Amino acid sequence: MTLQPIGVVHSCYKEKFGIPRQPRLVTEARAELHLLPHVACADTIMGLEQFSHIWLLFGFHQTQSQGWKPLVRPPRLGGQQRLGVFATRSMFRPNPLGLSAVRLLNIQVHGSNIVLMLGGVDVLDGTPVFDIKPYIPYADAIAGAEGGFAATAPVAQWSIVFSDQALAQCQQKAQQWQVDIALLIEQILQQDPRPAYRVGELDERCYAMKLFDFDVRWHYQPDRIEVLELVNT
Repeated sequence: MTLQPIGVVHSCYKEKFGIPRQPRLVTEARAELHLLPHVACADTIMGLEQFSHIWLLFGFHQTQSQGWKPLVRPPRLGGQQRLGVFATRSMFRPNPLGLSAVRLLNIQVHGSNIVLMLGGVDVLDGTPVFDIKPYIPYADAIAGAEGGFAATAPVAQWSIVFSDQALAQCQQKAQQWQVDIALLIEQILQQDPRPAYRVGELDERCYAMKLFDFDVRWHYQPDRIEVLELVNT
């Protein structure tokens, strides 16, 4: 079997650091899925507009060269316990494939260009997509299913505050990108994107991550995270 991408994601996430570990944890995260020419026609998407969510089967293109190991340390367990790779959603897999259920916001068709507008994504900019399937609630949402070590969504441990400068910059960027930038940043930072062994700790470093065309800079205080500024890149 040879897989060929059918589309490429253009996402608000420009680097791996800071991407939520599951889809829909950050509802404001937006992306565009651009179908490639060999599948970009009206026939391939006929009826897709009837579904509110879709499954994306994609490739971990930035980490596949690092290979895989049979045991991994899930961040949800603090990075201290090992589990088998097939008992986790680690990106380091024998076949570096990811699976995400995301919201289908809109479908834009401009001649031979077809773009799927997505929300709640956890996918890096430039990610190749190998397949799209509709999310079917009666089959895909299983009542009574057990979630092992990740039975419930992670609990937000930090409150988020913005400096006056950062808040003004968020308002400017919101107009540019038509996204609630302050809410996007708040939802990302509530997940505490630091390495698992630092989650919940207080440290004095200034952290940064890239979104859209800017870097977000923040630091940790005893009872909150303060967003310091947005810096154009």
